Amino acid sequence: MEQNIYFCQTTDGVSIAYATVGQGPPLVKAANWLSHLEYDWKSPVWRHWLEGLSRHHQLIRYDERGCGLSDWDIDDFSLDAWVHDLEAVVDAAGVQRFPLLGISQGGPIALIYATRHPEKVTHLILYGTYARGRLHRQPSEDQLREIEMFYELISLGWGKSNPAFRQVFTTMFMPEASIDQMHWFNDLQRESATPENAVRIRKTFSTIDVSDLAPKIAIPTLILHPKNDAVVPFQEGRLLATLIPGSRFVPLESSNHILLADEPAWGQFLEEVGHFLGVPEEPVAPGAGDAKPKSSDFEDLTPRERDVLDLLAQGYRNQEIAQELVLSPKTVRNYISILFGKLDVHSRGEAIVRAREAGFGHDLDR
Repeated sequence: MEQNIYFCQTTDGVSIAYATVGQGPPLVKAANWLSHLEYDWKSPVWRHWLEGLSRHHQLIRYDERGCGLSDWDIDDFSLDAWVHDLEAVVDAAGVQRFPLLGISQGGPIALIYATRHPEKVTHLILYGTYARGRLHRQPSEDQLREIEMFYELISLGWGKSNPAFRQVFTTMFMPEASIDQMHWFNDLQRESATPENAVRIRKTFSTIDVSDLAPKIAIPTLILHPKNDAVVPFQEGRLLATLIPGSRFVPLESSNHILLADEPAWGQFLEEVGHFLGVPEEPVAPGAGDAKPKSSDFEDLTPRERDVLDLLAQGYRNQEIAQELVLSPKTVRNYISILFGKLDVHSRGEAIVRAREAGFGHDLDR
């Protein structure tokens, strides 16, 4: 897969970079903090998102003003300006009717766009997002101090070669990330924006409040939110679902604000979005019910799923798998449930037999 990068101009003369990838009906993604079209494409943090979302669609995404390949030297970082960025990209891409995805800060932008252009948006997908910015959640004195502390951290450490300051944000966004993924996200922060722009963007989205607009949404809406999200509280996603009439709310078993490729919640996210958008299920090959394992069953497994399956085939119990892979027992149970579905088995014994026939678990030491 290859992405194509283009540029367009907003009504106030700002140059916005946008990219397309994949084939099929369009799927537009509102920009979120922070992004870099080229850097994200190569990143182990975002690459699986881009590949998964463009599997059945032409994914259209962009760098908001002040970020990535878009203009950095600008004055207006208002919420209204961000909506103008999205409007400019949609017009330049020439799409007429499309589902709209809003992730994190992109959620309120997508929501406002949908109320202004209901004739264009067929479906609204909101992930890890909110109606109220932090300053509209009745913050305590300690929370207000924390907000100011984050502004100071960005101002002092965002542009430094030492990633210690940026690591604070990385740990919040992806507490279960690998070292490699954390390094990429640390670098993304510095590559995507100047410290000054990053602070101004963060200050704006702390003041967002679209609670009055949410009840006006009359578009089919799917809202998904990680249960242990440290960036946007789960309660904010739940509140948003109560405000949008008829919206469907899906809790996800994850602590990551950005879902990682090898966690079960990522597979659930893709499945829910695909079902919501009417993506046809993959056809079942003839003989798929045969007892003999098909190689394709195992080729579809993520690296982490393969690790779990290998230990399962060696006879490890859930608690032991959790200790070996540094996961919670609940996460291991979720992985095993996903494996049962992918391998079309109904018991632990069946899974072990099929895994061993396929070459897993040969280093038996149990």
